[in-house]
Amino acid sequence: MSIVVGTDGSEHSLLAVRRGVELAESRGTDVHIVHVSHIPSSLLGALSQVPADLTALVKSQRELVWEVVDPLLVDTTADTRKVDLDGYPADALVEYAKGIETEMIVVGSRGRGELAALVLGSTSHRVVHLSSCDVLVVKGPCA
Repeated sequence: MSIVVGTDGSEHSLLAVRRGVELAESRGTDVHIVHVSHIPSSLLGALSQVPADLTALVKSQRELVWEVVDPLLVDTTADTRKVDLDGYPADALVEYAKGIETEMIVVGSRGRGELAALVLGSTSHRVVHLSSCDVLVVKGPCA
């Protein structure tokens, strides 16, 4: 069985990557680090008035995410797989996890920010709601 970790490159998602890798190491399983590219329809509408290369935008976003995630994977003993998907993040994570019969999905408690969460909804909350496997929502160390 595998562990699936969702990341968007934010601080909380990097905590989730660390925790997911630690769990994979301790269980002797592999870990799939998943980034889901999603351009909200409201932004697409605004961009329709401006010449924009959406493919380049998504590619740039992915490169930025992996740039901050890759250093966390260097010293791990777990077998890691980096996965890029497109779609609504929570839905894509859950569908991917179902497809590989994962034992757990690990996500951060926050992503891009509180305003985005209000507009887009909480990815972690939706993953918990949709998933049929265990979900670990990583908040960080207790202070």
